[in-house]
Amino acid sequence: MNNDKVPYPPEPPSTALDLSTQKALRTMAGFVIAAIIIFSLYVGQDIFIPLALSVLLAFLLAPLVIRLKKWGLPQLPSIAIVVLLALSILGGATAYLGFQLSQLSQELPQYQDTIREKMSSVKSYTSGPSVWDGAISTFETLEKSFKDVSPDEKVEGVPQVQVIGEQKNQTEVAKEWLSALLSPLATAGIVFLFVVLILLSRKDLHDRMLKLLGGNLNVGTDALSEAADRIGTYLRMQLLVNVTYGLPMAIGLWMIGVPAAIVWGLVAVVMRFIPYVGPMVSALFPLTLAFAVDPGWNMVLWTIGLILLLELISNNVIEPWLYGESTGLSTLAIIIAATFWTSVWGPVGLILSTPLTACLLVLANYIPALSFMKILLGNESVLTPDQRFYQRLVADDVDEALDVAKHYIQADLPKKPSDEVMIRKINAFYEDVAIPAIRLFSQTHNTEASAEHRLSMQQGLKLFNHEFQTQYPVQIDTTQPQVACLGARWEIDIMSASMLAHGLNLRHIAAMSLNEALIQSDHQIIQSLPKTVQMICISIFHQQPLAQVRLLTQKIRTALPEVKLIFALWANTSDELRDDIQRRFKPDAVVSSVNELMLSIDALMLGQGENPARSIMAENENERLEALHALSLLSAETLP
Repeated sequence: MNNDKVPYPPEPPSTALDLSTQKALRTMAGFVIAAIIIFSLYVGQDIFIPLALSVLLAFLLAPLVIRLKKWGLPQLPSIAIVVLLALSILGGATAYLGFQLSQLSQELPQYQDTIREKMSSVKSYTSGPSVWDGAISTFETLEKSFKDVSPDEKVEGVPQVQVIGEQKNQTEVAKEWLSALLSPLATAGIVFLFVVLILLSRKDLHDRMLKLLGGNLNVGTDALSEAADRIGTYLRMQLLVNVTYGLPMAIGLWMIGVPAAIVWGLVAVVMRFIPYVGPMVSALFPLTLAFAVDPGWNMVLWTIGLILLLELISNNVIEPWLYGESTGLSTLAIIIAATFWTSVWGPVGLILSTPLTACLLVLANYIPALSFMKILLGNESVLTPDQRFYQRLVADDVDEALDVAKHYIQADLPKKPSDEVMIRKINAFYEDVAIPAIRLFSQTHNTEASAEHRLSMQQGLKLFNHEFQTQYPVQIDTTQPQVACLGARWEIDIMSASMLAHGLNLRHIAAMSLNEALIQSDHQIIQSLPKTVQMICISIFHQQPLAQVRLLTQKIRTALPEVKLIFALWANTSDELRDDIQRRFKPDAVVSSVNELMLSIDALMLGQGENPARSIMAENENERLEALHALSLLSAETLP
């Protein structure tokens, strides 16, 4: 028998250490991969830029090809017609622009005298004594002193050396011009070749992209469909927005008298494809020409007014109406994307920045590893209303919490909402935002929330209730309440009870609340309730409320046996718990939502014959019956 001790296997490393190490490695790998991709995009821009342009043009032209195929035309002729049509439009617009610009360049020398007069008039306004004369004279003195010690002065006895650069002959100059002309033509030819190939093999490329997305046909199909819809819609809407801007621009400039008005309208259509920079560049040309043509200032002022008017209409009416949520990108994401793609691909990257970033956002919706990009780039709120409300209160920002409440209440309201609609929206805010936010706080009260967070939440809720209830005041007399909304133990129980009382008062059910919790008080607080109180609603934010329910049931049943008792369990909404409380303690109702509470109170008041709706009907009951008899609606012939 071998008595040698068998060595124990080494203990595995700490699981927490493994997880942290793996997370760090994944993060480092993500940064390395991102750096490699960015470097590849920068180095291979001669290939990637034509490819990206061709993909975008294919998105724009594909619906026309599909429409021709639906009309019975074969695929190849459909593609040929669409591509030739696009080439004809682009070629015709380019030829027209070139012809108009050549004519304009011949007319420009005629405006030299006007420009000189304008500049001299501008100079006359700036000449004479001013507050800047001291600074200007100082700079002139410094400039003169620097020139006095300049090393470029000639020194006697020292020969001066002049470097003469190599003169280029006409052949070299012609080659440079030819190279500058052929380079964009070659790029355009490559782009249209790619477009034709993409349109020809569209289905095959679609299948390959599905395979690259992981083989999940459902997710891949949704991702590609969403990308095609977003990019295609964006490009078509962008073209429509630009045309609705360029056409009035051309007409307005023609009416003002600016030369080559149609040219500047076309320039505006093309340049507005470039975010931010394009509109400024398109406005610069007609303004400069108006300055040069008109001896006065009327043409310049009219041109400025036309551009400002079109910008206001386009940015505030046309774009929101046509764009909608076509890209799903936030404004900050569009600016960051424009900066990034411009630094990588130059001016072409600025044009492609929005469509390319929209494609990344679509991928982030379907690929979990890219979900962080959805948070960074998307225009959808990353926090729900209850989370925003909770965060604002924890951050001691009660004003922002009020803004969250107002925004929720005002959303989807008619222009002139009735009182009933407003009351429903306020109670819906309590139901969907306020109570869930307090529930979030109760869940983290003993784990994640610090003492400072707890204090901020309690004080914030108190201030919020005061401000909110002041802005939405009640219209009934609450000196004789029918319902008492009380908190069980915590400060948040008291605050939620105040919200419930406010919601009931808005519904014309007189209610009251107290600033003291029931469990922490003696029996006098229950006995001191007004005699008109017929129901007591107790708010409880506790995961295990059985002990509190038992104690409070005994207290209230002993002091006020005739009063109806309702428990609102906000933290634990389990049906089993509610059934258990109903079976063991037999309260009149156990609820877990504001809407359920309101319905329960209505039902209990209806059983007592004191529902406000019933009293309203009783006031005009005789008149109502007389009107029905007058219309013969209660006769035997009309009754079913």
